[in-house]
Amino acid sequence: MANTIEQTEAEIVEDFSLFDSWDDKYEYIIDLGKKLAPLPDEHKIDENKVKGCQSTVWLIAGYRDGKVYYQAESDAVIVKGLISMLIRVLSGHTPDEILSADMDFINKIGMTSHLAQTRSNGLLAMVRQMKNYALAFKSLKFDA
Repeated sequence: MANTIEQTEAEIVEDFSLFDSWDDKYEYIIDLGKKLAPLPDEHKIDENKVKGCQSTVWLIAGYRDGKVYYQAESDAVIVKGLISMLIRVLSGHTPDEILSADMDFINKIGMTSHLAQTRSNGLLAMVRQMKNYALAFKSLKFDA
């Protein structure tokens, strides 16, 4: 059985507690980004860019068996790691689960206080876009 969003958030908080310094945490985030599957070039179009990010972030979502699945890529290594964490937390869940997720792990790992304001805004923009996709799929479900 797949983890709940809360369980995955708790795992990430635990992963981050293993590192003593922010340099190590950034290194870990960059490694996560390197493991993110590349987004096919045909999806790297303006319509798929996340608005409000300083870096370029492409984000797409699919809907299968009542669950939302995300794919993303960024031209910035840290951002790629951040989006890979968001995908790990939210991908494979129902629109309702995604919409009700508080994403508190972002604060618990200290992300908001250690990112520059523009990066922090970008992180929130990525979360907002992911929730917007979930909302769109939720409304589609009722129209079908």
